Amino acid sequence: MGSITAWQVASLSAITLWVVVSSIFNVTQQLRSLIQPRVARYVVSGTSVILRIQKLQHKFLDVFFSLLSCVVSAPFYTGFLPLLFWSGHGKLARQMTLLMAFCDYVGNCVKDVVSAPRPSCPPVRRVTATKDELENAQEYGLPSSHTLNTVCFSGYLLHSALSYDQGRDSPVVVVGFALVCLFVGLIGLGRVYLGMHSLIDVISGLVMGLAILGLWLTVHECIDNFIVSGQNVTTFWAALSFLLFFAYPTPELPTPSFEFHTAFNGVAFGIVTGIQQTFHQFHHEDVPRVFTSELTLPMFIGRVLVGIPTILLVKFCTKALAKWILPVALYAMGVPIRSSVYLPSLKGSVNDEKSQKPKHSGYLQKIFFFSRQDSFDVDTGIRFLQYAGLAWSVVDLVPWIFSQLSL
Repeated sequence: MGSITAWQVASLSAITLWVVVSSIFNVTQQLRSLIQPRVARYVVSGTSVILRIQKLQHKFLDVFFSLLSCVVSAPFYTGFLPLLFWSGHGKLARQMTLLMAFCDYVGNCVKDVVSAPRPSCPPVRRVTATKDELENAQEYGLPSSHTLNTVCFSGYLLHSALSYDQGRDSPVVVVGFALVCLFVGLIGLGRVYLGMHSLIDVISGLVMGLAILGLWLTVHECIDNFIVSGQNVTTFWAALSFLLFFAYPTPELPTPSFEFHTAFNGVAFGIVTGIQQTFHQFHHEDVPRVFTSELTLPMFIGRVLVGIPTILLVKFCTKALAKWILPVALYAMGVPIRSSVYLPSLKGSVNDEKSQKPKHSGYLQKIFFFSRQDSFDVDTGIRFLQYAGLAWSVVDLVPWIFSQLSL
């Protein structure tokens, strides 16, 4: 207990120290001044490469690469990861969730630190076929999040599949590795073809993805052991989530990247909290898995039909409660608040401020916002809580309902 507590305190203290030092020495702006001009030159010089690739323009390729991009998008994770939990692969599902949250945080931090432009449109043709892609286009370019996430997602799936099948032979490994490489290559090519990224963005995403995957494969067992059997798990993760908000860098101009991080941060907190509380009931290694006699395909379909509406209902209710409770709590503490999306009645007084400032201010401004800012954007807390509630329901409430329905 003592050593675990000491490790937790040391980790949180290190993040806090980084937040303070980064603010004092203006680390984000200094890094940006060094990196951004060089990356921008690569983006401009790489425009000719993009235009050559886009000479292959065809409606089929537009649809193909747009659909392929959806495979590693946030809506895909929202649908895929709950199914992985409910199919009996709890360890893989929680590891994939935390890995994707980590990828999202690191990738978006780098995006907003560097604040490098996407390819200029025109002359580049940018294809944004979905609402998700329209939001992605508002972010900065380097690195390509789709490439980064694809490397980690497919790489970890391959690692888990090969680890599960201890009797694998060399041809299986080669085929699996070749399929992963093909998938990553198509995603990277698609981001360039769609005009969403330059070549330097894709290469950076590939390199960062390999580095994050290698790091995760080194520590994932330790993290999993801590979540399922550690001490002070919920308290530690709540403090970690809180500090990660403040450690997030301020972009040159407002982008949706912080909102994406907030959602994934909430999901990670909800998953960790639910797993820690119900591991021995619903998520141990002996739970039934799909396509076995204990969990047949019709039973799994029943789980999906019950589970998806339930988690969406929980998300809606959590959002409604947060919209009611958070403003009241902040007002009670004397904190002036504003809302850019969720509370229309709080928009009017900050319209001018929103046009000049990012939604999230600098490091110490966030911590001491009451003395350095006119108001606090309550949307961050609302977004965090609604996604935390959704994730908690996936691993706690919904499995309990399954047990009551004998699913």
